[in-house]
Amino acid sequence: MIKTPRIRIPPEVRKYVFQRDKYQCQSCGKTNLETDLTIDHIIPLAQGGQNDISNLQTLCFTCNQQKKDKTDHRFRRHFDI
Repeated sequence: MIKTPRIRIPPEVRKYVFQRDKYQCQSCGKTNLETDLTIDHIIPLAQGGQNDISNLQTLCFTCNQQKKDKTDHRFRRHFDI
């Protein structure tokens, strides 16, 4: 498997993903009023995930740190991994 190169996520894409996900962590449900939110790859780049907007999600800093470069098992049904 070839690792996808990391690119900087443009501000307008970040804004779209936050709005799409209702400014809420897709793992624990905390909102931007409760914690710092980040953009994360659902399928990590290290596992061949792409920089496509459909592979991005909103996570809080804590959930993002816990996920590391693993694939969240809840998304396996949506992607062929």
